[in-house]
Amino acid sequence: MASPIGGTGTLTGPIVRAQAKLRYSTVTPMKARRVVDLVRGLPADEALATLRFAPQSASEPVYKVLESAIANARYLAQQRNERLDVEDLVVSAAYVDEGPTMKRFRPRAQGRAYRIRKRTSHITIHVESWSADAETQATKRSVPKRVKATPRVVAPSAGSVKDDAKPAAKAAAKKTAAAPEAAEKPAKKTAAKKTSAEAPAKKAAEKAVAKSAENAPAAKKTAAKKTAAKPAEPEVENSTSEETEGGTR
Repeated sequence: MASPIGGTGTLTGPIVRAQAKLRYSTVTPMKARRVVDLVRGLPADEALATLRFAPQSASEPVYKVLESAIANARYLAQQRNERLDVEDLVVSAAYVDEGPTMKRFRPRAQGRAYRIRKRTSHITIHVESWSADAETQATKRSVPKRVKATPRVVAPSAGSVKDDAKPAAKAAAKKTAAAPEAAEKPAKKTAAKKTSAEAPAKKAAEKAVAKSAENAPAAKKTAAKKTAAKPAEPEVENSTSEETEGGTR
């Protein structure tokens, strides 16, 4: 959380501001910065809880520095005869500077020397307690610009209700007028489909009738040829029958 003090100078700033610094810490700057980034901008009590349960080894010296900064803030508030609680403090700034590096050497193979760099760091933490006006101003600045207030819901008046009812009635009338037309269109489409489906059957029947009409004269001709080609059978007199008839007579 950033400090509410702006460039305009309208705010008086925090009531109490204190800092604590640990110099020549044996923790490397990279490891210390990893822990310091966890508590920057948090309330003091929440930052203490975070550091108490952090698994990093650098959390212990950073925790002690934060406790010292809180104690310094309480001391300043006591000198001013002001009441100060831990909940009122915020970690306004926390950073780590690199200290001097101690060089040590270890013997290696073939008479070589291996260099060991023992790095140190300076850990600094600032805490602040804000006034009520400064805190409200800070919360306003922390809200992003794209967040907009919810629009007010205004109850519609009687005139506006009537005006809204007219377009609704017109739309209903249009729907009722368009309903029969929409019902007729599918019926026309089905009738057209039926006629298009019956047309090939009619054509096939007409073709069959035409073929039968064409085949009828040919059938008659073939029948006449067959009858003409058959020879006439000779009439054989039955002499025996006549003789029998004469003898009986």
